[in-house]
Amino acid sequence: MEIAPEEYTKHYIVQALFKLMASYVYEKISVTDIAEKAGVGRATFYRYFKRKEDIIIYYFEHHTKEFEFSQRFYPRCKSDYIKIVTNVLAMFKENKEPLSLLRKARLEYIYLDYLNKSFKTKFENDVEDASLYQPYLYSGMLFNISMAWLDDDCNEDINSLAEMIVDAIYFEK
Repeated sequence: MEIAPEEYTKHYIVQALFKLMASYVYEKISVTDIAEKAGVGRATFYRYFKRKEDIIIYYFEHHTKEFEFSQRFYPRCKSDYIKIVTNVLAMFKENKEPLSLLRKARLEYIYLDYLNKSFKTKFENDVEDASLYQPYLYSGMLFNISMAWLDDDCNEDINSLAEMIVDAIYFEK
C-alpha cells in the first residue's frame, strides 16, 4: 500500500505538535511553531488543518483507521470481544505518551468527543434497534477507564482490564 505525500505531511505536523507539547504549554504553542517544527509553511498547515485541535482529531482518526484495518474478523462471542478490547487497550498503551500530553494539557475532552462520535456512527451503521444512549455508555466507559488507567501509568494488566470491560457490557444471548 502506497502512502500519499499529504499523509507524510500530516504525520510530520502531528509529530511536531506532540514534540512541542512535551516542552511547552499547549496554549502557548502557535501554528507557526508547529509549522516550523514540522518543516512546512503555514499555508501547508492550513491546507490540512484549520486549528490545532484538528491535528489531535486527525491523530485519533488515523489510529482508528489503522486499528480497524488490523481487525480482520467480526466478533461473534465473548472471547472475540475480549480480543478486540485487548487490542484497543494495547494500542492505547502504545500511544500512552501522546495521550499523557493531552491529559496534561486538559484536552481529554477531544478524546471523549471523538469516542462519542465514533461509537454513535458505529451504532447507527452496525447495531439494529440500538438505544439512542447506548453509544454513550460504551464511549463513556472506555473514556473513563482509559483515563484512570493512564493516570495509573497503564500498570493494570491489559487482559484483566479487557475482561472487566467486556463483563460489564456483554450478555449471553
